[in-house]
Amino acid sequence: MSKTRVALVGNPNVGKSSIFNLLTGLNQKTGNYPGITVDFKSGICNHANNSYEIVDLPGTYTLYPNSMDEEIVLQTLLDENHANFPDKVLVVVDALHMKRGLLLFQQIRELGFPTLLVVNLIDEAERKGINIHTDFLKEKLESHIVFTNARTGEGIDVLKSHLEKLDVLPLENYFEIPNEYKIFIQNIREDLPEISDFKAWLLLSQTKEKAIPELYRTRILAEKEKFKITSKRLQIVETVRRYSYLETILDKIVSKNTHKKSVTHVLDQIATHKFWGYILFFSILFVIFQSIFYLAQIPMDLIDGVFGNFSFWAKQNIPEGPIQSLIADGIIPGIGGVLVFIPQIAILFTFILLLEEVGYMSRVVYLMDSWLKPFGLSGKSVVPLMSGVACAIPAVMSARNIENDKERLITILVTPFMTCSARLPVYAILISLVIPKGDWWLMNYQGLALMALYVLGFLMALFAAFLLKFNIKSSYKSYLILDMPTYKLPIFKNIVFGVYLKCMDFVLGAGKIILAVSILLWALGTFGPNTKVNWDDASKWTGTELEESYLGIIGKSIEPVIEPLGYDWKIGIGILSSFAAREVFVPTMATIYSIDSDDDDASGLMSRMKKEYNTTTQQKTYSTATSISLLLFYAFAMQCISTIAVVKRETNSWRWAIAQLVFMTGIAYASAFAVYQLLS
Repeated sequence: MSKTRVALVGNPNVGKSSIFNLLTGLNQKTGNYPGITVDFKSGICNHANNSYEIVDLPGTYTLYPNSMDEEIVLQTLLDENHANFPDKVLVVVDALHMKRGLLLFQQIRELGFPTLLVVNLIDEAERKGINIHTDFLKEKLESHIVFTNARTGEGIDVLKSHLEKLDVLPLENYFEIPNEYKIFIQNIREDLPEISDFKAWLLLSQTKEKAIPELYRTRILAEKEKFKITSKRLQIVETVRRYSYLETILDKIVSKNTHKKSVTHVLDQIATHKFWGYILFFSILFVIFQSIFYLAQIPMDLIDGVFGNFSFWAKQNIPEGPIQSLIADGIIPGIGGVLVFIPQIAILFTFILLLEEVGYMSRVVYLMDSWLKPFGLSGKSVVPLMSGVACAIPAVMSARNIENDKERLITILVTPFMTCSARLPVYAILISLVIPKGDWWLMNYQGLALMALYVLGFLMALFAAFLLKFNIKSSYKSYLILDMPTYKLPIFKNIVFGVYLKCMDFVLGAGKIILAVSILLWALGTFGPNTKVNWDDASKWTGTELEESYLGIIGKSIEPVIEPLGYDWKIGIGILSSFAAREVFVPTMATIYSIDSDDDDASGLMSRMKKEYNTTTQQKTYSTATSISLLLFYAFAMQCISTIAVVKRETNSWRWAIAQLVFMTGIAYASAFAVYQLLS
C-alpha cells in the first residue's frame, strides 16, 4: 500500500526538525535528493491505521530562493515528477514571528496543496505575553491550525489526527495577480493548462534558470525573453502586496503584553557583546575540549580492556591457524580501535547539539561575521565551519545557504581544514602518547593540546581563505541578514536521539570501511611471496613475517618519501589506508601491531604503540618529534575520499577538488617535515 507523502516546510529555527523527530521517532532514514548531494530526512509516521511518509525539507523564508537549499524546496513543491513531490504539506511557523511564516504559508497554500498550519513555540509566546486569536486566524486563512510545543510534545497527537482529514479547502486567493501581468499568465496556461495562475506567476518570478523545474523551463524562459519580463520586479510586487495584507490582519491575530520582559534580550547583552561575547564563546570551547578528555577516560579504558580481553580470549580458544589470526589479529583489534573513541565523539556531539537547541549558534554567526569578512568569508560561513567539527561532508553541503557564490566556494574549499570527528581518534591517541595527563588549575594538559589543534585547523582555514580571496573573482557584495531565534530550553530527548544517530552513523558508516580495511590489511600483512599455507592442517600454518609480507613490501616502497617526516613504513601504511577515511588510521595500526606481535599480549593499542621502536633510527617510533609531526600532518591533510567527491559535486568541477587535495597535502607534508626536523 502506497504511503501518503507529507512535506514539512518552514522558516529556519522554527522547531521543524523537533516536530519531525516527534512525528517519526526512530522510523527515520537519511537520503540524497535525486542528482545532488544534499541530505534530506524522511521518516514514517503511523497513526490510526494510516501510514505517512514525512519529508523534512530545508528551511526557507519564501518560494523565491536565494540559496541552493531554498532551490530544493521550490523544485520539490513545483515539479510533480520530483521524487519527493508531496501529497500534503505541513507549514511550521514560529508563534513569535507570525508574519514571515504566514507569507510562506500563503504561497504554498495557493499552489493547491492540502496544507496545515502548525504554530510552534507556543510556550515561548506565552512567556513573552503574546496571545494568538485562533478563531480569527482560522477565518482569515481558511485553514486547519494546530498549536504545538515541540519541547514537551504538546499538540503532536492533534497534529497526527489532522493528517488524515487534511484536504483542500475552499480558497480565497490572498494574492491577486496584477492586471498588467495577466496576459503573460494566460499565455503560459494555454501551453501548460495543468498549472494554476499562481504557479505560472511563481515560475515567471524566478531569477535563476536552475530554480525552474526542467518540465517548465523552456516555456517559461521563452515567455520571459519575448516580453522582457524582469523577475525581480514580480517578486517585489508579490512580497509587498502579501505583507500589506498581513499587516491589515496581524493586529487582530496577535496581541502582546508589553510588560513582559524578554529573557533573550537580557542574555544577548552578554552573548553578542563585542568583548564578553568572545570570552563566552571561547570559554564554551574550552569546556568542550576539557570534557572530551576528562569525562571520556573511564568508558574508553573500559572499552579498550574489553576488546583486549576479547582478542586474548580468541587466541586462547580458537585453534591456531589463519581463522584465529584473522579474528584475533585483524577484525577484533580493527573494530575495537575505533569503538574505543565513541565516548569522546558522543561528548563532542552532545555539546554541538545542545548549543543548537538553545539557539546559541546564531549568536556565533553574528559574532564572527566581522572577523571573517577580511578573509573572504561571511558570518554564514561559520555554520559550515562549525559543522566541519562533526564531519566535513555535511558541512560542505551546508554551504548551500550562502548566497554569495564566491563566499560559498571559499567556504567549501577551506572547511576540510576544520578538525572533524574522524580526526579525533588520531588526535586522542597521539596526544595521549606525548602529552602528560597532569592538570594545572583544573585544566587538563591533553585537553589544552586538543583545543590547540582545533584552533590550529581554524587558523589554517582562515589563511587558506585569505589566499583564495585574491584568486576567486566576484563583483557581488553580500550582507549578513540573520534570523536571531529566541533562547529556549533544550529538548533533551532530541539531544539524546541526535547523539545516538550521529554515533550510529559513525559506527555503521566507518564500520563497513574499517572491517573491510582490517581484513585486507590482515591478508596483506599475513601473506607474502614466500608464505607457506597448509589449509589441510591449520596447526602447521605459518604466516609470513610482517616485513616480508605484501604489506611490508608496500610499506618499504613508500618509506623513502615519508622518512623525512619521522615515519617508518608501518605509519606509512596507516597514512595510505586512511585515505578511505581518516579514522581508519587507528584500527590500521591496531591490526598491524597485532599481526607483528609474537605473544598473546592483550594490552591495548596505546601500550603497543609506546613499545614500538623504529628499526632505522633505533629510537621510539612515537617520539615527541614524530608524534607532533603526525598530528600536524593529519591536521592539514585532506585524507578523505568522500569529502573529495562531495567537493567535486558541490563545485561541479574536478579542478577545484584536485587543487584542494594537492594544496592540503602539500601544506600537511611541509608542516610535518618542518616540525620533525626542528624537534628531532
